[in-house]
Amino acid sequence: MTTQSLPRLKLKLAPKAEAKIRGGHPWVFADSVRETNREGEAGEMGIVYDRKKQFLAVGLYDPDSPIRLRVLHSGKPTALDDAWWETRFREAVKRRDGVVKPEETNGLRLINGENDGWPGFVLDRYAETAVIKIYTPAWLPWLDTVLPRIKELPGIERIVLRRSRNAGGVDGEPGEVLFGEAPDGPVIFKENGLLFEADVLRGQKTGFFLDQRDNRQRVREFARGKHVLNLFSFSGAFSVAAVAGGANSVTDVDISAHALASGARNFQLNRTPGSGFPRKYRRDEIKADVFKWIKNPPADTTWGTVIVDPPALARRGAEREGALLAYARLNRSAMNLVGIGGTLISCSCTAHISADEFFSTIAREIVGNKNSWREVQRTEHARDHRVTVDEMRYLKAVYWRRVS
Repeated sequence: MTTQSLPRLKLKLAPKAEAKIRGGHPWVFADSVRETNREGEAGEMGIVYDRKKQFLAVGLYDPDSPIRLRVLHSGKPTALDDAWWETRFREAVKRRDGVVKPEETNGLRLINGENDGWPGFVLDRYAETAVIKIYTPAWLPWLDTVLPRIKELPGIERIVLRRSRNAGGVDGEPGEVLFGEAPDGPVIFKENGLLFEADVLRGQKTGFFLDQRDNRQRVREFARGKHVLNLFSFSGAFSVAAVAGGANSVTDVDISAHALASGARNFQLNRTPGSGFPRKYRRDEIKADVFKWIKNPPADTTWGTVIVDPPALARRGAEREGALLAYARLNRSAMNLVGIGGTLISCSCTAHISADEFFSTIAREIVGNKNSWREVQRTEHARDHRVTVDEMRYLKAVYWRRVS
């Protein structure tokens, strides 16, 4: 017997869960499910009825996830047919109109999961390559429905599927090419007129950290004449942007030799004749654990800009307090490396720490320091990474200037 021949999967929820769905929340957690009419399979459409047996929502069911149902539609009943999928896809893509200048940037997020009504599904574009990342196996049966829409996007020549571990992905295994030819190396794309490589088969996320695009542009705008220290530099994107803005030198510090090598290639990509990229600058690489290196940095050395952009420091709620302490220690040390008139840029991509918690942690370290500092700016995700669900608001950054 096929899933399609089984009776519809019906769910009854706790009253609080019903209220959250009415409020627009996209998740139903396992402990909120009071009853199902049968066992469900990953990717089935589960229908939620309220206590009055009225339709409440429909979504993708995942029997093995703490998020048991990811809501696609709530409110009045509707058919999730081809027209519905087409409309939902086009709405998400259209929201990106005007976010970037296509002649300068062809790497951006087209669908940002729950925030675009696609819970557990992300779609990024790198030039002619589209990369899907799924965070639940519930999307696997629906890829044939989604792929024709992606293929219709102008200029798309390749579609790659990446899976999180929750969706069956295995660390070290490459993504799967669903359409087109497999790339023979990283894909090259443009961001604000600069060139970068994206490892769409094996790289982190979908191959690059697109969410920091706006912060990289801010660094570029005030880097002229500065010496820049890029901690947790990864593929050196902040550093490339800084040099493009006229920085005199950059120092990249990262524990990964692979990441530092990617940074070197990104610099080389931009050194083509006629590109306008500066010919004279200094770039230093330091392969080191930043947490250890920052305890004993070069003596009597300061930088005009110090960027602190670590990976997520808490993967679950139980690690939250330790992450806050780590952010405090990192920034306490980093502020001592900023010269007078310089800027400290501190970032967090830890979803289990709120923006208020992060900003107040950094402010306490600043206030407790003997130097005078002024907060300049607070930022979050790049605009194509729209956020409508509070739990998805993970990225935050704060700029502090040392004035004396």
